[in-house]
Amino acid sequence: MTILFALVARGSVVLAEFSATSTNAGTISRQILEKIPGNNDTHVSYSQDRYIFHVKRTDGLTVLCMADDTAGRRIPFALLEDIHQRFVRTYGRAVHTAQAYGMNDEFSRVLSQQMEYYSSDPNADRMNRLKGEMSQVRNVMIENIDKVLERGDRLELLVDKTANMQGNTLRFRKQARRFRSTVWWRNVKLTIALIILLLVVVYVVLAFVCHGVTLPTCLK
Repeated sequence: MTILFALVARGSVVLAEFSATSTNAGTISRQILEKIPGNNDTHVSYSQDRYIFHVKRTDGLTVLCMADDTAGRRIPFALLEDIHQRFVRTYGRAVHTAQAYGMNDEFSRVLSQQMEYYSSDPNADRMNRLKGEMSQVRNVMIENIDKVLERGDRLELLVDKTANMQGNTLRFRKQARRFRSTVWWRNVKLTIALIILLLVVVYVVLAFVCHGVTLPTCLK
């Protein structure tokens, strides 16, 4: 998976989170939540090593995810927008009074499903482009995480690369199966086309032969 961690928070109070691998991204994310300046709606990204923390805050609700830098910005922010809408639609005004991790048991499963979808399904980016809702993401500057955290506070990001490699292997297997299916259908279509062509050639030859002889001879 290219998106490895996600959470939903009210201010610095985490309401739900999910991690696809063994990592301390949760600890670093909580540091980011405490340091984000102001209360205005914002889209911002912070980099650490080859991972990027993407943050979307709307109406006091913050959605954050950590993704591999190869994921770019459009897909992670599409995930954040999706999660925000699902969370508000599910819990409504309860988000303003819920205790820490009050929605975690239920909503962590949603985070897991949507992270998997946006990490591996090509339709996720295709639908996002069709909607045209993420043009503002182009203006999001990716800053180093030191911009928001003091150097003394910043922790080294630890990610279980074995689990990440397993996710990449699973994605590769899906792509391989899709490729084999495409090749199989292509071969079937080619075989059918060759049979039709052969039948046409036989028909033309028979028509030519019958045209060159008398009808009784042709019928014998």
